[in-house]
Amino acid sequence: MAFGGEHGVRISLSAVVMALRDPPRGGRLCVLTTGAGEAVALPSGPFDPAHDRTFELSLRAFVTAQTGFRPGFVEQLYTFGDAGRESPRAAPGPDRAREISVGYLALTREAATADAAEAHWTPVLDAFPWEDRRDPKDPARVLIAEALRDWAGADARRLARAEGLFALAPGARWNEERVLERYELLYEAGLVPEAARDRNQPCPAALPGLAMASDHRRILATGLGRLRSKLKYRPVLFELAPETFTLSGLQSAAEAVAGLPLHKQNFRRGVERTGLVEATGRLSAATGGRPAELFRFTGADPQGGQAPGLALPAQR
Repeated sequence: MAFGGEHGVRISLSAVVMALRDPPRGGRLCVLTTGAGEAVALPSGPFDPAHDRTFELSLRAFVTAQTGFRPGFVEQLYTFGDAGRESPRAAPGPDRAREISVGYLALTREAATADAAEAHWTPVLDAFPWEDRRDPKDPARVLIAEALRDWAGADARRLARAEGLFALAPGARWNEERVLERYELLYEAGLVPEAARDRNQPCPAALPGLAMASDHRRILATGLGRLRSKLKYRPVLFELAPETFTLSGLQSAAEAVAGLPLHKQNFRRGVERTGLVEATGRLSAATGGRPAELFRFTGADPQGGQAPGLALPAQR
């Protein structure tokens, strides 16, 4: 429904529901999607102010109707509606309502097969392969660097932005939280299919990565960046991890979210210092090697304050 303004405004709601698949081994970070091909999308739908009491209730109804999944806790991510953006484009129809897109984030450890036929758990890094820094020899790094330098040309400002966001210069630091900024730069450079689609232009040879409907890859980028940030100050990883886990499994889970290889000993020391985990006295035989001790989340900061996040000591 469109409302307000000369041409009206349409509000759409989208959910980024994330889970780890195959959690005993750390798993892959996945997002709940619908559709296939170029129509891969987040669960979403329009907000109707005449019938929907709240954004959140409307969003939950969309997610359940489209995927069969009932989300637990959700938090609002961001509202996309800047004038001058090509996506989301104006809503179809004579009113040409301006589209406002509101994204929400939900985490779950219940990544069972989605009930609806067109619902899938899609690996998040399929949409952002450049966000996976675990393989230092990944050829995608060279491809991205060359594409961005070709786009920047002799423009020093463009080159500085590309080098800063993608850590192209020797010794540059990669900031794993700046997922949306990297995607926006690739969009601006015309290196993702959505850019050509939204500008009604032929699609050039785009970088690898799963394209999504409307502005859903932007919303997903915002969700991934928010989750990576929260890892460091809130114990959100335990909302994705199984009830019991090995420390190796927990590290693999952290690496799947952060897209970084972590230093094993430093990660374990950091986990132990938080006091957020305790041994169960049981062993896991699912590691494929020597049985490893199982731990569980204690659920609170032992000092009585706000439970902290986890340090992410990257390998050098």
